[in-house]
Amino acid sequence: MQRPEVTPWTGPGPADEETLRAVMEAEGLVPRRWSNGPGDRYAPHDHPYHKVLYCVSGSITFEIVATGERVTLRAGDRLDLPAGVVHAALVGPEGVVCIEAPRR
Repeated sequence: MQRPEVTPWTGPGPADEETLRAVMEAEGLVPRRWSNGPGDRYAPHDHPYHKVLYCVSGSITFEIVATGERVTLRAGDRLDLPAGVVHAALVGPEGVVCIEAPRR
């Protein structure tokens, strides 16, 4: 199984949505925005594609079901999630805004 990869934001200044969109578009990705309220949960599921996700604001914790590994994303953090990796998620206490795109 390929492993998910988390990349913390290291860019100049804070990571805002415009900057994160530009990064994704430079990679040929077409991001879409979504948000959830505090404490919202996603049940275990997977995707048939590699998902690239940036946390724009707030926080969200992903759990990789096969290993029990948990990773928390905050503003600017990136998650590369390979196709087929079963994961669940829990939104942090301040809610979350993310942008994501499939890498096909």
